[in-house]
Amino acid sequence: MKHVIIGNGPAGVVAAETLRKASPDASIALVGDEPEPPYSRMALPYYLVGQIGEEGTYLRKDAAHFERQRISLLRGRAQSVDTRARAVKLDDGTTLTYDRLLVATGSHPIRPPIPGIDSPQVHTCWTLEDARHIARLAQPGARVLQLGAGFIGCIILEALASRGVQLTVVEMGDRMVPRMMTPGAGTMIKRWCEHKGVRVHTATRVEALSPSSEQPGAVAARLSSGDTLVADLVICAAGVRPNVAFLKDSGVALETGILVDERMQTTVPDIYAAGDVTEATDFISGKRVLNAIQPNAADQARVAALNMAGHPNRFQGSLAINVLDTLGLISSSFGQWWGDAGGEGVELADDKNYRYLSLQFKSDLLIGATAIGLTEHVGVLRGLIQGRTHLGDWKDRLLDDPTRIMEAYLARSQRADIRYLGTRPI
Repeated sequence: MKHVIIGNGPAGVVAAETLRKASPDASIALVGDEPEPPYSRMALPYYLVGQIGEEGTYLRKDAAHFERQRISLLRGRAQSVDTRARAVKLDDGTTLTYDRLLVATGSHPIRPPIPGIDSPQVHTCWTLEDARHIARLAQPGARVLQLGAGFIGCIILEALASRGVQLTVVEMGDRMVPRMMTPGAGTMIKRWCEHKGVRVHTATRVEALSPSSEQPGAVAARLSSGDTLVADLVICAAGVRPNVAFLKDSGVALETGILVDERMQTTVPDIYAAGDVTEATDFISGKRVLNAIQPNAADQARVAALNMAGHPNRFQGSLAINVLDTLGLISSSFGQWWGDAGGEGVELADDKNYRYLSLQFKSDLLIGATAIGLTEHVGVLRGLIQGRTHLGDWKDRLLDDPTRIMEAYLARSQRADIRYLGTRPI
């Protein structure tokens, strides 16, 4: 059996290793389009901070790991897939034939249609090569403008601030991390960043970038607010989009990403997909969604690989799992954190101490949660949501006091007969 995996990020690597365990005699080719060994994009901020070297970003630290696993590492970018011939054409003209194919090509950063966005001072932070450029330019005191304050943007923000730059962030949404945080939580994170010396503009767009007339080598950014900012370096963190262009005319069904079933198979037999490139079933709603986070990518990769190897397996659904450290403030969101039409929810905020908790219910199930500064609740929130734990009368108690979430978990998930937890009666 000949397996080809396009994409050597976390999903591709997990799939290749799973295939080797499940199919000891199969041929496995892992294709990546960058010159480095397989590495983690999520490790790039640690590289920028200086906590790790380039080798620290590698997904497998042993240089001989893939050779020992008999996984062939190939370099190339997929240009097209011929499903009749069962072949993938790469950009260097190479053709790889397959019995089963896994697409794990991930995403690419978006450059918004802003005049001047292709200026030499503008960089994305998506590849190891990008990170090298930024590390060279983001010196202490440099004026840095970042476009976007989403999940990835906030991770980059953390790294840039640690380098001692003068950092300004511009976010189109009405709050920071708008696709992960409720309005109250996103606004709290903004206040925290400003307290730490980062200037943050929300509900604001960069309308144009142009060379500064007064400071050679710098760029002037005109904002929708009417302000103009001058920067030595611009980081574009305005979102990502799945890498699916090479699948045009392949017969693989696409919307924003690749449509897959519970086996992670596409609409074409023997072609599977995993990771950020997929639109898989959501754990709560049952609808197909893009959910570009690494835990889901790894789960999908394992399921896809097992099915490719002939061992039936099902993906239980994509669950939003986000944990973020923003300049020392830990925030998290799980599941359908924005709530459900007809459902109930509760929000508790301690603005002075940067503590926040939001719980969202459908019937007596916890379907979504958002927390800031409450790290002890992270595992409990995820466990109750992922376990589809019926809370019964505990739902009403949590609506009255959401801080009792640990008690609810012990009482319902662990089925413990506990009358008291600490000094608080249940």
